[in-house]
Amino acid sequence: MASLTCLPYTLLPIVSPSSSSTSSSCSAATCLVPSNPKRCRVGLQSSRSRQRFGLSIRAAVDGVSAVDEVSGYAKDAVDDVTSLGRSPLKLKLLSAVAGLNKGLAASEDDLQKADAAAKELEAAGGPVDLSTDIDKLQGRWKLVYSSAYSSRTLGGSRPGPPIGRLLPITLGQVFQRIDILSKDFDNIVELQLGAPWPLPPIEVTATLAHKFELIGSARVKIVFDKTTVKTTGSLSQLPPLEIPRIPDGLRPSSNTGSGEFEVTYVDADTRITRGDRDELRVFVIA
Repeated sequence: MASLTCLPYTLLPIVSPSSSSTSSSCSAATCLVPSNPKRCRVGLQSSRSRQRFGLSIRAAVDGVSAVDEVSGYAKDAVDDVTSLGRSPLKLKLLSAVAGLNKGLAASEDDLQKADAAAKELEAAGGPVDLSTDIDKLQGRWKLVYSSAYSSRTLGGSRPGPPIGRLLPITLGQVFQRIDILSKDFDNIVELQLGAPWPLPPIEVTATLAHKFELIGSARVKIVFDKTTVKTTGSLSQLPPLEIPRIPDGLRPSSNTGSGEFEVTYVDADTRITRGDRDELRVFVIA
């Protein structure tokens, strides 16, 4: 195991006086403190890393080896410093897609700038290997950009109803919820449906449930299961509507019910994917 002295944190003993008296008897514990106070100003990028940064005193009380436990925390500290070095490239990418309404307002020039910024970050991050680090997919991710939405349809690069043209549909937030244990992969879409005056718009959340599997080191295959539509806002008391998967024999050839994409970059708070129809997507942890 690499020497802990090469890390930006140092193990120091903490001695707390016994609560029973003011004698010299003490109980020892161990904690992490920055070797350089200036470096502690760098905040950890994810809530997971922030939780691991404070080494638990309870580990020493329970008899857990402090050195063994530190190895996991030290790895996160190194990962955070590495991620910090890529922050300018992440900022460049997020700036390129800012104001594009998830890609709905993207012009051809916007598409090229976003793609170029994404390629820079992908190159800096290097190859992704989810076979040994699949836990990086875990969580609820917010979509901030999809190149396919420049088609102005809900289907993106796949067939789907138009937005703001023939149908009064407004696209809200879009999320991906991934559970690496159950293999659940849900696309969650918030929509606002226009209603005749003077009725207010109808707000709904559509959850497209999938199962996923890892193909190779960074490619993910998802298989559609069902869609659940739930009204929100003033109509939130209505029960959800569940739409099952269309049988394969009745499914049009353009809709196979499955799809694949490659994770080309991922860290604690940012993820880039490229789909099987050349769709670029950028997510941030929600």
